[in-house]
Amino acid sequence: MSTDTAELATRERYAAAAIAPEAALCCPVDYDPQYLKAIPQEVIEKDYGCGDPSKWLKEGETVLDLGSGTGKICFIASQVVGPTGKVIGVDMTDDMLEVARRNAPIVAEAIGHSNVEFVKGRIQDLQLDLEKLEEKLAATPITDANSFIELDGITQELREKFTLIPDNSIDVVVSNCVLNLVDAHLKGQLFEEIFRVLKKGGRAVISDIVSDEVVPEHLMKDDYLWSGCISGALSEDDFMQAFEDVGFYGCEYVKFEKDPWQTVEGYEFRSVTIQAWKGKEGECREHNEAVVYNGPFKAVKDDDGHLMERGKRYAVCRKTYELYQKEPYASHFTFVDPLKEIPANDAELFDCTRTVLRHPRETKGLDYNKTTDSAPCCDTDSGCC
Repeated sequence: MSTDTAELATRERYAAAAIAPEAALCCPVDYDPQYLKAIPQEVIEKDYGCGDPSKWLKEGETVLDLGSGTGKICFIASQVVGPTGKVIGVDMTDDMLEVARRNAPIVAEAIGHSNVEFVKGRIQDLQLDLEKLEEKLAATPITDANSFIELDGITQELREKFTLIPDNSIDVVVSNCVLNLVDAHLKGQLFEEIFRVLKKGGRAVISDIVSDEVVPEHLMKDDYLWSGCISGALSEDDFMQAFEDVGFYGCEYVKFEKDPWQTVEGYEFRSVTIQAWKGKEGECREHNEAVVYNGPFKAVKDDDGHLMERGKRYAVCRKTYELYQKEPYASHFTFVDPLKEIPANDAELFDCTRTVLRHPRETKGLDYNKTTDSAPCCDTDSGCC
């Protein structure tokens, strides 16, 4: 199936589903009922998904929902992030956007704040504002080959001057059963766009359909299966790898449905939710810091290839040291600060391609010769010492 055919089939089917609900486009999801009370029934009936990424949002965050449809996840997210947060929904289907925008004031009145906006765009090209492009084309329509050739320049100018979603502007990118709808040749660009718009330290929380095996070509050519969130699904391995390939770290399945949603010709398609983080960019500098992997596994390998056995002190750079103190790593490590801080200007480059143990004397200092009185060995209130 060509890129244009896949997108057309998807747009036409979801445009129809915005008018009349289609049960085949979604699988059962348990949304928190407290958030559904403020959302009109029309939105709930005409919004399609396979998970609930809003469960991993926090108050005050700026959230981008890819393929927001009639807005259900956006309206739930609006309540979770609260009045200090912001939610942006992006969709390419006019009928879906119409439902979402018409119901936004109703939800805002019910929850007491307005922090949601809906924009028109393709999720694999989050720089291009499709409504601004439509305005340009209405003013200067394509009438011949020359104007068609000029279209590339027009779209590039719009991306640069009127960027739909700027770089490093989003705390959390969410999506609910939409990434699989993007043409296979554009999926790499899609993941790059997700990474681009996130702030350093931001994360993606994506619910989608994956297959247990690579989907064969004859199924991928079926436009009904494609627009039904089936044949465009990445395999479990490829889905995880797609996040790693663009630079995400700490990637984990926070939900993995045991039972498949659908099975086609022996291929199982199930709902998963993955969480992945952005922020390991930057130089590696030596500050004599150490980490101890606490367990429970005998050893683990991180996203930079460091293989760490439990209970041993490992030398890490400052960037990795700070990274491990954040989600999703913090609870798995003990952190050993150097006795004397090395100023940033004096810190040498650290070779992060290697995994080496950190001798305690590197952290304490070679001349360390302190003797102290006994410290409490446990909670003194218990009297165990």
